[in-house]
Amino acid sequence: MDIKIVGTGCAKCKKLEETVREVVQELNVDAEVGKISDIKEIAQTGILMTPGLIIDGKVKLSGKVPSKEETIKIIKSSLP
Repeated sequence: MDIKIVGTGCAKCKKLEETVREVVQELNVDAEVGKISDIKEIAQTGILMTPGLIIDGKVKLSGKVPSKEETIKIIKSSLP
């Protein structure tokens, strides 16, 4: 699973990354978590409001920081 956190590094983006990494570890998901922080790259994702979450190339969330429970649901629903 390829997970990307989309954002310029604001507090909300950091919180989303922290939550995603925590959930991935708890669920023991084989995932690579990365960041997209370059403005040009962010524009190419189609995400207009950060933070954003992309899993396996699909935008799953933008413009808010989900709760841990929401993050678990998003990641579980993206498992093969």
